[in-house]
Amino acid sequence: MQKTFADLAWERKERKTRRETFLSEMERVIPWKELERIVKPYAPRETPGLEGGRPGHPVPVMLRIYFCQNWYQLSDDGIEDTLYDSESVRRFCLGNAALESIPDATTIARFRHVLERHKLQEKLFELVRKKLETAGIMTKTGTIVDATIIHAPSSTKNESKSRDPEMSQTRKGNQWYFGMKCHIGVDEESTTVHTVTATTAREADVDQFWNLLHGEETVAIGDRAYQSKANADELYLRDAELLTPIRKRKGEELSPRMKARNRKISARRAPGEHVFWVIKCLFGYRKTRYRGLVKNYLQQVTLLMLSNLYRVRRHPAMCCGA
Repeated sequence: MQKTFADLAWERKERKTRRETFLSEMERVIPWKELERIVKPYAPRETPGLEGGRPGHPVPVMLRIYFCQNWYQLSDDGIEDTLYDSESVRRFCLGNAALESIPDATTIARFRHVLERHKLQEKLFELVRKKLETAGIMTKTGTIVDATIIHAPSSTKNESKSRDPEMSQTRKGNQWYFGMKCHIGVDEESTTVHTVTATTAREADVDQFWNLLHGEETVAIGDRAYQSKANADELYLRDAELLTPIRKRKGEELSPRMKARNRKISARRAPGEHVFWVIKCLFGYRKTRYRGLVKNYLQQVTLLMLSNLYRVRRHPAMCCGA
């Protein structure tokens, strides 16, 4: 394809932006071909058939747009505007295609609905997880369990004049929150996520404990919310160990030895918090976008899959982009 003046100007610019650097790193590490094979059987047609209707766009293009939506927390209309405004995002998603080939918001929403209808986000997450295992990055020796509250809009200024009925209110310390919880099981060695669940905000963290384990770990590490004698005894029977900080009883002080033990456990479970830093601070996911647990859970699965790839983006075994 013949280069345009815009292409030449883009190639000769003096500085590479942080967005370009991020997108180029993710371009290398994401296994595009394998992800496309999962999505393609379900995707809308790429060319008009006998039934007519608006043609679809290539799956590679739509996958890139969907990932950019999650990286930058954009709506369907927002990502369409960004494709027109941002040269780096447009080149990442479309290459050197003309502006006329940019999908509109309706096409982008239709593709997202296909992913949600068939829960393809879970299949994409599973593929990446298996790829990490095959590459020897995820070792399954220990699991860090953790949860975070994701806020939901509490406004009733909507069509139903009500808050999301699948969200709930909970208190943490002296602060009240309305929303849902994202629970994760993190591989201790690689600090990548192998299990994801979602619940309403009021559900206790410990209730999801067994759903976050894969069954092959020798140690499970969590904060005080996961402290349970029954769980510790069950893990002991499986030749595994539960590590949680020691609680301070009312009116008593922990001994120096107990404090030292708590510090060691905190240091081991800290990488689990780093996962939430990536999706909340780097990807900007601090509030739910959709109504209902299922849609928001599937978005969280996507974000955590992308978080796994981001954390191993410079690992030699993953810099293939195949």
